[in-house]
Amino acid sequence: MKKINLLIADDHKMFLQGIMLLLEQEPNITIVDKAINGNEALEIVKKGVVDFIILDVSMPEMDGIELSKILKKEYPNVKILIVSTHSNVMIISRLIRIGVNGYLLKNAEKEELLKAINTIASGENYFAEELEEKHLSNSSKIEKQVSNLTELSSREKEILVLIAHEYNTAEIAEKTFISLNTVNTHRRNLLSKLNAKNTAGLVKYAVENGLVD
Repeated sequence: MKKINLLIADDHKMFLQGIMLLLEQEPNITIVDKAINGNEALEIVKKGVVDFIILDVSMPEMDGIELSKILKKEYPNVKILIVSTHSNVMIISRLIRIGVNGYLLKNAEKEELLKAINTIASGENYFAEELEEKHLSNSSKIEKQVSNLTELSSREKEILVLIAHEYNTAEIAEKTFISLNTVNTHRRNLLSKLNAKNTAGLVKYAVENGLVD
């Protein structure tokens, strides 16, 4: 079997420790290090000792989506396996477009995790069957969601995240150093661009697209 130098990145310490316990006895896997956020993981990869990374989607400082973008651009030989609670087709589609090598849900059995790791290490991709089916059957919906998300400005994304975290208009204005009227304008634009009827719709969109947990 191919020797694998593995980095595990996840901000949930119990899950992180559990994965390490599952894999540390595997003869072809060396756990090089662990990280609890995307920035920390990137600094470890920069050392050149990692050829495989398991990471979560939702992490502080830099999430798994942004980290995957950087890794695929700057370290294309590093294999990426996403292990996450997110099963949303939008998130899966974005990560496939970025070029990640696999995606599993966190309720996967050890046998499937090992199968995914070894399949990816051998040069093939591995996506959990139920996720792949869901992705393929919702391709038109995915295309629309991808388009909507890319239309948002960085400020709109910032405000969308704050709305999803239950900040009111005044609090958003104070936090982002803009006026109440500007916040309301951004809110109206978000409702229009995302085809949402109300704040609940905005929150749902933010959660489904991995902008918040």
